[in-house]
Amino acid sequence: MGVVMIKCPGTGRAIPTGMKSERDRFRSSPVFFARTFCSICQTNHEWFAREAWVHEPEEEWRMSGPAFALSA
Repeated sequence: MGVVMIKCPGTGRAIPTGMKSERDRFRSSPVFFARTFCSICQTNHEWFAREAWVHEPEEEWRMSGPAFALSA
């Protein structure tokens, strides 16, 4: 599960919308319109779902890869 993000039209920086979703579920959701308060420019931004994306932070706790491999 990740955070739904949009781009601030004033600064171009990514901002969280306050919504959480799974990436595949968000992509298949119906088109919708929303507003999000931007803490960068202190205003509300209006956006459509097609302009947003889901940011899923890296799962650092995952125990796979060379860090957990046994050395001979």
